[in-house]
Amino acid sequence: MNLKKKESIAHSAVHVLFGLVSLAMLLPLLLVIAVSLSDENGVVKYGYRFIPDHFSLKGYQVVFQHPGVLLNAYMVTIVVTIGGTLVSLLFTAMVAYTMSRKDYQYRKATTFLVVFTMLFNGGLVPFYILIVKYLHMKDTIWVLILPYLINPFYVMIMKGFLDRLPTEIIESAKMDGASEYRTFFTIVLPLSTPALATVGLFISFVYWNDWWLGLLFVDKEKLVPLQLLLYRTMNTIEFYAANSQYLSGNVNISQFPSLTTRMALAVLGAGPMLFIFPFFQRYFVKGLTVGSLKE
Repeated sequence: MNLKKKESIAHSAVHVLFGLVSLAMLLPLLLVIAVSLSDENGVVKYGYRFIPDHFSLKGYQVVFQHPGVLLNAYMVTIVVTIGGTLVSLLFTAMVAYTMSRKDYQYRKATTFLVVFTMLFNGGLVPFYILIVKYLHMKDTIWVLILPYLINPFYVMIMKGFLDRLPTEIIESAKMDGASEYRTFFTIVLPLSTPALATVGLFISFVYWNDWWLGLLFVDKEKLVPLQLLLYRTMNTIEFYAANSQYLSGNVNISQFPSLTTRMALAVLGAGPMLFIFPFFQRYFVKGLTVGSLKE
């Protein structure tokens, strides 16, 4: 067997392996979508199936019974995700750029402080007291944005990319009379597009999937984010399903599509990000590979 045949077999084996991995990731998503479009009785009788026995939209009908609440939650999450991602990305890039500058005197000390916060934190009670008593951010849109503004892990990823930028570019900008701000915004940021897209995607997932901050600090219904709304709906469904014998009146919980509604909630919560991810995929892969190399 010659070398070309061996390489062809190796490439085919790699393609088959990654195809199986991709299939293993895709099948659960397809199963969730299929169950959300199934009839509740069929799911209870036959279990989860990729092809529904009876097509039904009752799960989505339950979720959309109050469309105004759902749309408001979507708007809150979209505003928080877009605004939080942009501001967080700016601050993350600024901190990472400062740490990557070899002429920065306190570079090692700053890196130590950033890494230190990855290992230790003040805990939940001091965090709650800080947000509520001192910063007075309870029941404001800022409480959903500011706590996630800077993540040390993302700072280190960004720093790993910026470390590879040639210092000669910055020095030449200085010689041309460019200020630090102009160098950063007109030279460093455009050259860091792959890393910005990668880190920005990570940050956007954090904001989009967060329900914890809303659970702790949000009581106003108009500020409830999407994930918190889905969390509350899920808990309500589980409560009614577990305590149906105590319900009074003409409520027949056995006819309620609890399983399909849960899957519909999962689809509605994850759906928008599934459409956004492919547009950033090429930047995502490039940012990870370039930022991971070291000379």
